[in-house]
Amino acid sequence: MDLMYARCAGLDVHKATVVACVRMPGPRPDARHAETQTFATTLRGLEALAAWLTAHGVTHVAMESTGVYWRPVFAVLEGTVQVQLVNARHVKMLPGRKTDVRDCEWLAQLLECGLLRGSFIPPAAVRDLRDLTRLRKALIRERGHHVNRIAKTLELANIKLGSVVTDIMGKTGRAILQALSAGLDDPEQLAACAQGLLRKKQAALREAVEGRLTPHYAFLLQQHLALIDTLDAHITTFDARIEAAMAPFAEAAALMQTMPGVATRAAEAILAETGMDMSPFPTAAHFASWARLCPGNHESAGKRRPTTTGKGATWLRATLQEAAWAAVRTKKSYYRALYYRLKARGGPKKAIVAVQHAMLVALWHMLKRRVPHQDLGADYFAQRNTERTLRHHVRRLEQLGYQVLLAKEAA
Repeated sequence: MDLMYARCAGLDVHKATVVACVRMPGPRPDARHAETQTFATTLRGLEALAAWLTAHGVTHVAMESTGVYWRPVFAVLEGTVQVQLVNARHVKMLPGRKTDVRDCEWLAQLLECGLLRGSFIPPAAVRDLRDLTRLRKALIRERGHHVNRIAKTLELANIKLGSVVTDIMGKTGRAILQALSAGLDDPEQLAACAQGLLRKKQAALREAVEGRLTPHYAFLLQQHLALIDTLDAHITTFDARIEAAMAPFAEAAALMQTMPGVATRAAEAILAETGMDMSPFPTAAHFASWARLCPGNHESAGKRRPTTTGKGATWLRATLQEAAWAAVRTKKSYYRALYYRLKARGGPKKAIVAVQHAMLVALWHMLKRRVPHQDLGADYFAQRNTERTLRHHVRRLEQLGYQVLLAKEAA
């Protein structure tokens, strides 16, 4: 097999060590020579690895994406050689490996023959933004867990605040929770905390907050509220940090927010996962495939089997799912029409995945061409094939016993 790279290396990355194997020309013209050495994953050890690779004239390096251990190695080698981060599953599926070959040597052999496909690695600024948005997402989820635990504690105390108040963490709900955590259990005083429109529901509030508040439940409420306040402060700090980190991506974020369902936080999270440079993805289909939101077909011997989209970009898909549901709730939008069109025959789960795929394809075109979103409209499918739409409605009316006569309205 022809060689793609004359001097290359494979890295087997562990927590404390990195085993490197260099493949280079041997003493004879048709021979290959391999040299293996182990380095520590400390900064000094990784700098020694970079110097060792440079001394051997290595131009390309391959390593598997092992947890987070590859990131310090990549950060040191990024400006020295061209690094390919490969999927361990793809490497395992390649045939021809012998059992006594080291991982690093096998990676080097595959790399020199051009049999490895590198994963998408965004620039350093995008990776830093990704760390911030993911941690903020984790904090928001943790805050939601504590709100759910507060609702559970209220149910245990037989306090039905959630039956009257839509949001227990709103102004009225928070005021009542603060009073409950302080040990106040008088229904009249608790109902007096009502604000806004809830003042008209004081009678229902008095009945709802009349429960069995013990010092134990008051202590739990107090701790949950304190943790929520701490998390709110951390989330606010992350919002400011992310806003500063988004300065280079302000134009792309503004374009993305022209799409239904994509607000500020969604735009930040999507850009943190994909970046605004679409050159690594030749087409929108490649982009959807990378996110594992592409349509699949598993058919054999005339039998169709159920297919799943797989894991893919987990954080990106979670954000897209939230944005897709928001887009479906937007009236007179193409995504709303697409969802209800597919839901009728495929169910809500398949329909929402299809909406995510459509939004991802649109995002690729928007970022590639630097253009705002152009909604096709809720009547897109009806206008696309008017004859088919007419036949459908005429058939439905005839099934109901009506005789239909079609005539165009005079201009």
